[in-house]
Amino acid sequence: MNKILLVSVNASYMHTNVAIRSLKAYAEKFLSAEKINVEITEFTINQPVGEVLRSIGLTEADAVLFSTYIWNAEYVSKLLPDVKKLLPQCILGAGGPEYGYSAEKYLGLISDLDFIMFGEGEKTFAELAEILCGGKNYSSVKGIYFRDADGKIKFSGEQQPIENLDELPFAYPEIQKGDFDPDHKIYYYESTRGCPFGCAYCLSSVDKRVRFKSLEKVQQELKIFLEANVKLVKFIDRTYNLNPDRYIPIWKYILENHNGKTMFHFEIEAEYLSDHALAFLQQVPGGVMQFEMGVQSANKKTLKAVNRSDNVELLAEKIRRIPKTIHQHLDLIAGLPYEDLESFGKSFDFVMALKPDALQLGFLKILNGTQMADMAFAGGWKWMETPAYETFSTPYLSFRDVAFLKDVEVLTDACWNKKTFSFTMNYILRKTIPWKFLSALAVFGHKQGTFTQARRDLYWFDFLYSFMDGKESTEEFAELNFEVAKELLRYDFVRSGKKGNWPAWYEHVYDKDRHKTLLDENEIDGCSRIKFANSEYEVFKYNVESEFPEKFPGNFEILIRYR
Repeated sequence: MNKILLVSVNASYMHTNVAIRSLKAYAEKFLSAEKINVEITEFTINQPVGEVLRSIGLTEADAVLFSTYIWNAEYVSKLLPDVKKLLPQCILGAGGPEYGYSAEKYLGLISDLDFIMFGEGEKTFAELAEILCGGKNYSSVKGIYFRDADGKIKFSGEQQPIENLDELPFAYPEIQKGDFDPDHKIYYYESTRGCPFGCAYCLSSVDKRVRFKSLEKVQQELKIFLEANVKLVKFIDRTYNLNPDRYIPIWKYILENHNGKTMFHFEIEAEYLSDHALAFLQQVPGGVMQFEMGVQSANKKTLKAVNRSDNVELLAEKIRRIPKTIHQHLDLIAGLPYEDLESFGKSFDFVMALKPDALQLGFLKILNGTQMADMAFAGGWKWMETPAYETFSTPYLSFRDVAFLKDVEVLTDACWNKKTFSFTMNYILRKTIPWKFLSALAVFGHKQGTFTQARRDLYWFDFLYSFMDGKESTEEFAELNFEVAKELLRYDFVRSGKKGNWPAWYEHVYDKDRHKTLLDENEIDGCSRIKFANSEYEVFKYNVESEFPEKFPGNFEILIRYR
């Protein structure tokens, strides 16, 4: 019996590829084990190519199929010719959104590639598996691009999608067998397919037919995750909250059966959250759910141009009603129509006013098959020729503007998203305009060579202190009390972990006797050496733990416990 190997090259070790698992599980459900022999293997784009090739070659597979996306397409393209050298008799195939929507391009570039699967893959792969394991010709299978006898690229025709998603087996049988990593892997899960919206830049807009797994099926599968105590389950539904009669019962099931550990991630359209949903969410405790919400822009003209709702007022109102016990991740896209630096700055401030736990500043990718690709070709956008097809410039943003926004992205992630500087940044962004501050920080960083050097976490403390020290005597940020900001920076520094030494800028105010007294007063267990090692004593000029530290000057001593 011929062996088929399904290969995924993931962005990191933590990721799991649900696509190859679903293909294997579906084929094995509808074909007897005697007919097919399918294995899966996963690598990461950070692994040496030689190491990956060696692993694939040793499988001695008769057919090798790769799952492709914009983040791994170049890596896979390098692998394919060498896989053929190692396994000269094997049939090479690929699928996924990157190769699937650019099938003629990749078949033209890679002569060793025999076929590409297009669209939803389970039915196509099940038919292919039966044929490949029987040594027959695969060109009659619907849903593939291939070369005919004359070398011309042909398409066999579209495969019919699976209408009843309950036909899909659970994609992670390894969990049920106990062969899995609950703490260090992200498990991706889909309860729907398709998206009713038409965002011009998104491939999901191509398929507007939305199909649902039944509530009973979803609950059965979520039970497996919960009983296995996996750390993170990410729903990959393009818009989870489409039908409140369905999505609220799923949330209710999670809440009623939660194990105290598993976090569930949902991509939602906040604007469409019902009042009933928002009322339900008020009872969700921390550590159960996190939401990713695409704002993309606050410019109404921009939103209309890419077929998104321009009711940003309603969007903001709904987001504010989501309780802070739910981790909130908001997205912006740089490079959209009509969005110049000034407009993007307003969008940035719009999002920061919503106080997200994380702001992801992404850059427009011009994806083949989307409406945005047509707009970009006609409208003067410039972008990378190879994946990830990221925008270089637009009619509204020069290349220098885009490079500036890249610097702002780095600073937003380091100073806000990672929460290392929570006290410092909460004060600064409460007292000044976020875009104004991050922009000035980006200009300063560019002069310092910040964005062209290696940066560890401690670097950012020195960086922020240097910036504040240089601005203290200027009028640019007169609204900020930099003495308060520096004290908060000291607090963020010392609370981030026990320090072996102190940087030059840090004024360590220490009294060992007072440290010991506070340890005794707090009745902390352990020998004296351990208690000192797991704590720190510091005195600040303001009450740095107050929401409004500037209102409480004075000497405030704090005992910081690290464990």
